[in-house]
Amino acid sequence: MTLAGVGTLARLAHAKEERRAILIVRGNISKFTDEKAKIYRFSEEEFMSLPQNSITTSTTWTTRSRFDGPLLSSVLEHVGASGSRLDVQALDDYSASIPMSDLDAFGPILAHSRDGKRMTARDHGPLFVMYPRDKYPSKLNTPPAQAKFIWQVRRITVVH
Repeated sequence: MTLAGVGTLARLAHAKEERRAILIVRGNISKFTDEKAKIYRFSEEEFMSLPQNSITTSTTWTTRSRFDGPLLSSVLEHVGASGSRLDVQALDDYSASIPMSDLDAFGPILAHSRDGKRMTARDHGPLFVMYPRDKYPSKLNTPPAQAKFIWQVRRITVVH
């Protein structure tokens, strides 16, 4: 096999790992599943093993529902993250920033289920940043706050 062929195989293997990961975290983190790329790829099993929480709320896009998933702060703690904000990217390349201060102020989760049913890309999944909007309507039912309800989450970049 030529050197170019080895490089192609490595890129294909990397692409396969990216597709299998439910979430990829990068940026200012201290734990990695890929030391060379400086990223942490969560398998579905590992993600689901994190402590789970629920938020019952409505959103602009959903009726009042129970959303289940780990606290966003737990996901970040798992990878040794520190910084001032998160840049969250969705499957369709939509992205928005979340200040770290939101994690203490509102306790958002990275929801994988709605009313006990796993979400898919067709219904806001596989992961949806969920805030308790109904608990803090004056703060979370505004256009800037609604921009942080990111669905089809794929990547999180932790920024200093």
